[in-house]
Amino acid sequence: MEERLQKILSRYGAASRRAAEAMIEAGRVCVNGRIALLGESADPEKDTIMIDGKPLPAMPERVCLMLHKPRGFVTTMRDERGRKSVAELVADCPVRVYPIGRLDQYSEGLLLMTNDGDLAYRLAHPSGETEKDYLVWVSHYAPGAEKQLTHPIVIDGRKTKPATVRMKDQSGDLALLEITLREGRNRQIRRLCEAAGLTVTRLRRIREGNLSLGDLPAGKWRYLTESEIKTLF
Repeated sequence: MEERLQKILSRYGAASRRAAEAMIEAGRVCVNGRIALLGESADPEKDTIMIDGKPLPAMPERVCLMLHKPRGFVTTMRDERGRKSVAELVADCPVRVYPIGRLDQYSEGLLLMTNDGDLAYRLAHPSGETEKDYLVWVSHYAPGAEKQLTHPIVIDGRKTKPATVRMKDQSGDLALLEITLREGRNRQIRRLCEAAGLTVTRLRRIREGNLSLGDLPAGKWRYLTESEIKTLF
């Protein structure tokens, strides 16, 4: 069955869908001996697809894992600036996986990784509306600030969807909040807190969809079970 070429490359684990689009645009992908164009379709069962002159690899077994990302690691498989990356934390995984979505360098917690590009695209896309819970430690707290955090803000020209905020603990101008988001916009929680006059001192993602971080130690990972993977779809 024919489907978009970038979707094929991501489904076969050659690259994430965004990286696959970049590979096609760079002329690195050929279909039946011809340089492919972004947006065209192919049938991996009938067409000969080549990447950098090598055949498309066989469909790999799907692997999904949960990593407890510590602070200080960037969410990328290779960093040009030489910073510590999550690739180091999953180096013992026998299959090449890449992150689904992002946690910034100074955030921690639940990070899903997979070799299934289609799954990664579904979960990372803002329209997916997968709920995510975060524990957020803040300073400069003032009464009522948590209500302001529920108000949408504009990021990249679009309003965010309202967040759900629960007070977990508070002492003076320090507070611990639990924030639920239904989209994954760039540094959304930090920007919400900034708009409310709060300073984030620590941020940990503890849930994504039906998956919880639980007691997984920082820096460690585990495979998702088949039933957990099914909940992601």
